Amino acid sequence: MKRSNEQTLGEIIKDVLKSYGLEKKVTQVRVASSWDKVMGPFIAGKTINITLEKDTLIVRLNSPALRNELNYEKEKIINKLNKECGADVVKKIVIM
Repeated sequence: MKRSNEQTLGEIIKDVLKSYGLEKKVTQVRVASSWDKVMGPFIAGKTINITLEKDTLIVRLNSPALRNELNYEKEKIINKLNKECGADVVKKIVIM
């Protein structure tokens, strides 16, 4: 039985991250590492930069052809990333 003042380790970590303003940074790192896993080594190798601004993922690629292809798959990519992260952190993707 959990007492009223007891917290799980996960709850404590979330509280600490929130109190130090690190939640956004942790989420950004989680999304970036999920990008490599979800998209695979080829696309990860063509990715120059990934930035998460609020709920929008901005991805810079060095391949115009790949950029064009991924623009058609945005919704699918969003779903895969959110599933990998375990939360709905990405609502929109901008591919540059």
